[in-house]
Amino acid sequence: MMLSAKIVAEYLGGKVIGNPETAISFVAKIEQGKPGALCFLANPKYLPHLFTTKASVVLISQKLLPIEEVTTTLICVDDAYQGIASVLALFNTYKAQTKRGRSWRAKVSWRAKLGKGIYIGPFAHISKGCVIGDKAQIYTRVYIGESVKIGTNTTIFPGVTIYPGCVVGANCIIHSGVVIGSDGFGFAPTPDGSYKKIPQIGNVVIEDNVEIGANTVIDRATMGSTLIGKGVKLDNLIQIAHNVEVGENTVMAAQSGVAGSSKIGKNCQFGGQVGVAGHLSVADGTKLGAQSGVIGSTKPNDILMGTPAIDIRSFYRAYALFKQAPFKRGVAQ
Repeated sequence: MMLSAKIVAEYLGGKVIGNPETAISFVAKIEQGKPGALCFLANPKYLPHLFTTKASVVLISQKLLPIEEVTTTLICVDDAYQGIASVLALFNTYKAQTKRGRSWRAKVSWRAKLGKGIYIGPFAHISKGCVIGDKAQIYTRVYIGESVKIGTNTTIFPGVTIYPGCVVGANCIIHSGVVIGSDGFGFAPTPDGSYKKIPQIGNVVIEDNVEIGANTVIDRATMGSTLIGKGVKLDNLIQIAHNVEVGENTVMAAQSGVAGSSKIGKNCQFGGQVGVAGHLSVADGTKLGAQSGVIGSTKPNDILMGTPAIDIRSFYRAYALFKQAPFKRGVAQ
């Protein structure tokens, strides 16, 4: 694939500084830029690389435009970070090839309803009562249980398991190793000290435009539905427990976990390894720093960090004092 700086600038609504006919054929980091590469600069930390990069074109944020002249062609936009996301999507569109057809090695129940233009890969298993939307892409060794519904244009990568009765919306992306609808962790203690399993008879409902990273697990509800709202983005290795609700456009980084029956609001942001205790309410717009442990409900637009999670300004003040404490061989003096 070959594009000119002019075409990319028009696609992004940006301005070319330099030769608009400069050609690019791939995308690279600015510190690894080579002729033919398009790089981006959104963080001032990497500004020195602008004067040494061999890249043909650099996509740069308006606020980082240098006073000095540079040899490479620049495409100036308001936000280069958002711009590179659009460029990568453009390259991916050119590269992607939507598959169609059904492998003879797939097992599809005659009682499943299949949409138009779908793909079903080798050794995929689609059970009775399933409804698969138009243009869905179901790759090899995917297991889809009875009465599952998959929306239009959803992609399910190899090795995904979707338990019976679950619902996945349109335009979703589910990466390898994801398990949707496994039993919630529900056990009742008995007088003899053992535990009796509480049947988990609910399901999981995933709304439209959700992306779920590899090896993430979303448990079915005890009753009702575990709900993942529209536009949610879950990283790899995340645990969502039974009866959890995750609000629209919330994002969670890797190894985060949410315990049963907690409600996560809209537009929240979780750093890596965040843990949320059960039966809590995390309000809309809450931001949680990496490794935060949430043991109480939050207020809208809170920014919290630490375990237990506290206001980030209080956390930094406490940490400054902590660093000043004298330690010797692991014991405070």
